[in-house]
Amino acid sequence: MRKVKINAYQVGLVFKDGAYQKMLLTGNYWFWGKEKVMIYDITQPFAAPVELNILLQDAALADILNIVEVKEHEIVLQYQNGLLKEVLTTGRYAFWKSIVPYEFVRADISKLDIPEYIDRTVLVAKQVVPFVRSVTVESYENAVMFVDGRFFRVLESGVYYWWKNAISVFLARVDKRQQQLEISGQEILTRDKATLRLNAWAQYKVVDVMKAVLDNKEYDKQLYVAFQLALREYVAGFSLDELLEKKDSIAAFVLQQVKPKAEALGVTVLDFGIRDIILPGDVKEIMNQVLVAEKKAQANSIIRREETASTRSLLNTAKLMEENAMLWKLKEMEYVEKIADKVSYISVTGNGSVVEQLKEMFVKSSK
Repeated sequence: MRKVKINAYQVGLVFKDGAYQKMLLTGNYWFWGKEKVMIYDITQPFAAPVELNILLQDAALADILNIVEVKEHEIVLQYQNGLLKEVLTTGRYAFWKSIVPYEFVRADISKLDIPEYIDRTVLVAKQVVPFVRSVTVESYENAVMFVDGRFFRVLESGVYYWWKNAISVFLARVDKRQQQLEISGQEILTRDKATLRLNAWAQYKVVDVMKAVLDNKEYDKQLYVAFQLALREYVAGFSLDELLEKKDSIAAFVLQQVKPKAEALGVTVLDFGIRDIILPGDVKEIMNQVLVAEKKAQANSIIRREETASTRSLLNTAKLMEENAMLWKLKEMEYVEKIADKVSYISVTGNGSVVEQLKEMFVKSSK
């Protein structure tokens, strides 16, 4: 004989030769034979020692158990005392009906959207994260969402959560900020067959996400080609000299040509400019020679103009001096003064007038 005591908040299950016999509640019990008593704490989940259906045939035992069945496409969030305790996956679970309050929230994870009654804070809990996929769309982005290859909707900035399952989800992100497009190394023939290399830039912004993603493939590459073709069209219409004269009008022409095409791509073009126009080495050398020749011609023209003006001035002076003896004397004295500036020492001898001697000396020396 042996005694078995079942305390408060405990339940005993009696087995004999491996077969379930009965349930024991709080109290003292005596056994004579080979009965085996398994005691369970009813504040903890119940793990059935044998097939659960066998135990549930006992109506008294079934009445104090809470059975939770989870299907293949479901999960059940198990809360204990209001806190998330565990995520139950496919299977059958039993919990004692006791002083511990249990709550079970069922979710169909075969669908994409997560129902609103599941709190967002639960979705980032470590128990739930393996069943959830999350996506962050930045404040400067829009995202076009495709579900199983079909357009679903456009996502604004924010954080999104969906169930992780066999449904395919793809996001095409579109940056809505102002963007820069480099159009570099464009080798183009002018009308007179001169080869130029142009480096340009453009600034644009996506304004219609649906057009940019759904109606067009790689809208940025198409925009690049539109700028490229507009540049070629403009350059091919002018000779090299004409193009260099009209280079300031390239940007206006290209913008006018590209803007309608950009609108069809869901894009607005904000600005465009030419960074460099690079000439081939031989053409550059010729241009330099032409420039040097032009500058020499300008210099010669200036020299000839100055010489002509100087000669004309001398002629006018000579005419005035011929008509005016006093002016001749003043001019004579001016030359004497210039000569005297270059004389460092003068020796005067003789009894004649000193002034007359000086005059005779300077006039002779100046001849």
